[in-house]
Amino acid sequence: MLFDPVIASAAVGKIQLVENFKSVILNPLISLLFGLALVYFLWGLAEVVFAGDEEEKRKIGRNHIMWGIVGMFIMVAVYGILNLVSATITQVF
Repeated sequence: MLFDPVIASAAVGKIQLVENFKSVILNPLISLLFGLALVYFLWGLAEVVFAGDEEEKRKIGRNHIMWGIVGMFIMVAVYGILNLVSATITQVF
């Protein structure tokens, strides 16, 4: 019983550390990577639109579109997993 406040204080510190790490480092990094994937997608879209009848350029553009969508999906999934882990850690402590 004597150490309960110490343990509770340590748990609050760990929760704050996780929240700070998430808000200062991970969320901006995920946003940056999502933005890059969006730019890659839009670049591929522009390639397809401006390629005209050149099938090779259209194929490259479609490839960029596909990988841009995959990248955005991965960033959304990582953001969801991050929130799930953060909520779990917060509930445990």
